[in-house]
Amino acid sequence: MFAIKSTCTKAALGGSPGTAAIEFGLAIPLLAVLVIGIVEVGFSMYQAMQVTYAAEAGLFYAAKNGWNQAAIANAAVSATGLQGMSASASQFCGCPSSTGITNAACSSTCSAGSQASQYIQISVSLTRRSIIGNSGLPLPSTISAKSILRQN
Repeated sequence: MFAIKSTCTKAALGGSPGTAAIEFGLAIPLLAVLVIGIVEVGFSMYQAMQVTYAAEAGLFYAAKNGWNQAAIANAAVSATGLQGMSASASQFCGCPSSTGITNAACSSTCSAGSQASQYIQISVSLTRRSIIGNSGLPLPSTISAKSILRQN
């Protein structure tokens, strides 16, 4: 029969016994910075999604119940559990254009020949909170979203 004889030495296996501990000690700070960055960006994305959801909730309230400035803003702020969110609702008349909606008098005629429509705009903003204070990441300090609803 054949016998397998191992001739591995300590040097062939990777060096002295403390090398792995030193490498682990050098890698931990880098891994910690990466994890903190991922968590911070993820939390900021969550806050941005909640602000967008709040603006849409205000829009849905306006679509269902009509114009009530205080109630629309309250519906937007109450839509999520985030503290410190602010919302405002405004009404304006305008005409659709290639760049969005241009303000116009309610009784005016648009370039396409139709009368100017009435719109409700809901704006929601939140001062972004950080899990780790002064993380150094270039994230926005304020997160905002806007929704526009045509009433007629």
